[in-house]
Amino acid sequence: MRHDRLTVLTALEAQGVCPVFYHPDRDVCLNVIRACARGGAPVIEFTNRGDFACDLFGDIARELQKTDPDIILGIGSVVDAGTASLYLNRGARFVVSPCLVPDVARVCNRRMTAYFPGCGSVTEIGQAHELGCDIVKLFPGASVGGADFVKAVMGPMPWTKIMPTGGVDPDEASLAQWFGSGIVAAGMGSKLITDAAVKAADWAGIEASVRKTVDAVAKVRGR
Repeated sequence: MRHDRLTVLTALEAQGVCPVFYHPDRDVCLNVIRACARGGAPVIEFTNRGDFACDLFGDIARELQKTDPDIILGIGSVVDAGTASLYLNRGARFVVSPCLVPDVARVCNRRMTAYFPGCGSVTEIGQAHELGCDIVKLFPGASVGGADFVKAVMGPMPWTKIMPTGGVDPDEASLAQWFGSGIVAAGMGSKLITDAAVKAADWAGIEASVRKTVDAVAKVRGR
């Protein structure tokens, strides 16, 4: 299944939480990714960490396209256009950066692929919009102003779609604060997929954690 840009954006907003994960072992990655999908979060960000991460991603993406075509796997921690191209050619369905990189936006636009750049100011968010980015990643979320920053941006720029990463906890109080400020989704790494669960190969525990968080997002949205 070829997930186009609109499908990716719609699915990410629907689930509300984007699991962020990396592990050097292929089988561990597949187990974690499938657990997240079973828990209600089939849109998952794999992070570009270290040597051969691109080859690992290609192996995982190829396997998932055969066995789990509904999973939407994207790549994070991309800071240059060349790296973005490598991952796009290996099946990445969206690209995430810790910073705003115009050349990455252009590469993604040529391939009609969603790009979520890291932004920490109103000016950067405006530049991201100019480059055609539908959702901006607020990073690091808590450090650049948290939910109050989001609320302030939404005043003069109500069309903005923000996904913070860093500072969002998988509990109802934190989610209520952030979603109440106007975010459309939140990226979560080790707070959602704990190191202890990964080491213990507790895939059912990861699935339950993701399901609990997805349900909590749905609850706070319904208020």
